[in-house]
Amino acid sequence: MKIKNSLYLSVVLLSMLFLLPQLVLAQIPCGPTIFPRQTLSVDWPQFHFDAAHSGCNPYEHVLSRDTVPSLTWDWTYTDSNAGSFTAPALANGKIYVGYSYGDQQNPHGNLYALNAKTGDLLWKFAADWRVAASPAVANGMVYFGSFGSNFYALNANTGALVWQHPVGGILAAPTVANGVVYVAAFSGRVYAFDGATGAVIWTAAAFGVQGSPAVANGVLYVGTQDNNVDALNASTGALLWTYTTGGSVISSPSVVSNVVYIGSDDNNVYALNATTGALLWKYATAGQVESSPAVALGIVYVGTGCCDRNLYALNASTGALIWKYTSGSQLGPPVVANGVVYFSGYDGYLYALNASTGARLWFGTAGGTDTPVIANGVAYFGGNLMYAFSLPSQ
Repeated sequence: MKIKNSLYLSVVLLSMLFLLPQLVLAQIPCGPTIFPRQTLSVDWPQFHFDAAHSGCNPYEHVLSRDTVPSLTWDWTYTDSNAGSFTAPALANGKIYVGYSYGDQQNPHGNLYALNAKTGDLLWKFAADWRVAASPAVANGMVYFGSFGSNFYALNANTGALVWQHPVGGILAAPTVANGVVYVAAFSGRVYAFDGATGAVIWTAAAFGVQGSPAVANGVLYVGTQDNNVDALNASTGALLWTYTTGGSVISSPSVVSNVVYIGSDDNNVYALNATTGALLWKYATAGQVESSPAVALGIVYVGTGCCDRNLYALNASTGALIWKYTSGSQLGPPVVANGVVYFSGYDGYLYALNASTGARLWFGTAGGTDTPVIANGVAYFGGNLMYAFSLPSQ
């Protein structure tokens, strides 16, 4: 009976993986690549892939260390106004991406929905100000904020406004978990909204947040400009613990295996116990760490800014340096997929490195320092243009 029950449970779990990938997405650690059916289209629905901001897609199997050197330009999308695109989100065959243009006296921002295969415009929505952060997509809705005042929820298929709420300037991507949308406003508060109705569930004080909050195991984690990493109860907003670093925390946290990984302007990368906030280790770099870490196969990948310009690969358990790669500029947040780590830089390139050794496999022109999205054999990246790179055979 035990054998039959185990076999039945295995079949059910495999069926859920194939038929309802989003249901189990956040529960799968980013270890060895999970090979979905060839017809399965995998989404990257929010900043750094999931609500915990692991920064790793465990389903990618087309782009690999062997194939990524053959990446070529597939399509680009641009606007007639000179501006910049945010990091994109990918869901249901569509790319959702924010756009900012204009000057301080006349700022503008849009949210675009593009065909992920062709780059063709499906719809666009005009915001009240610049759109500076990646959107999030869940349950048929796309969520994003502007640096003016409003946070928006749109119908993901049509772009029609469903609800909006004034929150103050938003520089960070929203995070969606269990039907709740978490938004960190630069004005000094974190909001939890009912994703369907826009009703405010709770708000909490958080000074000058520029990084996206991470949510894992019922706890929200966020960095603040008063040097803190805060952990809040995701259901009530109650403060659970605070850890103080030596500088502003612009970095978005990554939460994996009950550890919070985050960078600080004091030049350190921190690993904190996710339950208690106790310091597990910290690693000193030679520059400010405003990039958000990505974690895969026991390695933490994180980039640095001014005066250092390295991508570091650190042992996730000890903080020991495994390798580092020096680029030509400040680095954006890295992501990992199928043994390859990707990141962008102010030098105008998108890089792909061997995640185990740090050896460069490929780089392509794509001006900007935002976060790439790697899914279904395509590398999507928002810079001065919205780019898609794929293999020639696709």
